[in-house]
Amino acid sequence: MDDEYFMQLALNLAKKGEGFTSPNPMVGAVVVKNGKVVGKGYHHAAGKAHAEVNAINDAGALAQGATLYVTLEPCNHTGRTPPCTEKILASGIKRVVVAMHDPNPGVKGGGIDCLKHRGIDIKTGVCEDRAKRLNEIFIKYVQTNRPFTIIKCAATLDGRIATRTGDSRWVTGEEARKFVHRLRHAVDAIMVGIHTVEKDDPSLTTRLEKRLGGLKGLDPVRIVLDTHLKIVEKARLLRLDSDSDTIIITGHSVSEDKKARIEQRGAKIIESPVKDGLIDLDMLMDRLGALGITSLLIEGGSRVIASALSAGIVEKIFFFFAPKILGGDDGVPICKGQGADLMKNCIPVKDISVRQFGKDVMIQGYIDK
Repeated sequence: MDDEYFMQLALNLAKKGEGFTSPNPMVGAVVVKNGKVVGKGYHHAAGKAHAEVNAINDAGALAQGATLYVTLEPCNHTGRTPPCTEKILASGIKRVVVAMHDPNPGVKGGGIDCLKHRGIDIKTGVCEDRAKRLNEIFIKYVQTNRPFTIIKCAATLDGRIATRTGDSRWVTGEEARKFVHRLRHAVDAIMVGIHTVEKDDPSLTTRLEKRLGGLKGLDPVRIVLDTHLKIVEKARLLRLDSDSDTIIITGHSVSEDKKARIEQRGAKIIESPVKDGLIDLDMLMDRLGALGITSLLIEGGSRVIASALSAGIVEKIFFFFAPKILGGDDGVPICKGQGADLMKNCIPVKDISVRQFGKDVMIQGYIDK
């Protein structure tokens, strides 16, 4: 057994915190002594003990002289919890293996340097690529203060997300839809345009049959792009029993009376700059980042998807394709509006992976910026 094996165990533990740790990263840790795991832990939620602390507590006295494997550089500053470096030093651990440095520019290297200066043997970079992929949301946010943005769509094989009548239930099957609810749980916010609200009257909540780690899946903040505040007061989004907020993004020239009525229903209204008649998505990302939203899932409709791609705000895509063909050109396309003039000017996607859910196929990838 080697360092990579034990780090993989720590990464698997870290994944258990998905959806619960924001704005903190997902972190896992294992304590190993004489080739055996004697302690395990992961970060459960922001404000709770860090992974290193949980793993060391689990190991107890066996931590003395052991090796700690942790997926992210231990913190050396006091936040809502004490520095993890103090816990490591007090435990008697002699060696620390770290997957990746903390990407936060303000603290990068501090934990590792502290431990080195106190005589701890340090090794870094073990399973670094997987660790960075696991915390891609955290990395983007701490380095830019803007949310990591994902597009999800479901389409027929000929690229239509709805029929000419607007019918889109259901493009894909149950297994694919369950995965989408896990996506919703994993992000801070979900965004759609007002046309999607008008056509589908969605709830945009997380509906998971099985609890995750004993905890119910979390609802994301619901964001609606509604330049002219057209949302009707009886919309399902305004009548939800949910712990998360509904935010309506409007332009600056909207009815104050309508605004007051919508706010009385518990929604928040944010006025945002408009560009070419639509909400300026690039500027909106700065505003959402300032609100502490670290990740955003865009679910439609086709004009919002096209606008997000055009604005260059998208990092990742999940495109689901169902084994069905609309058979005409009158359905709703994935993207609506003007696209590239030449194939060489299309938006490139890299790091492609393909996964099947029942009869549906999902293509996952990253926008190559």
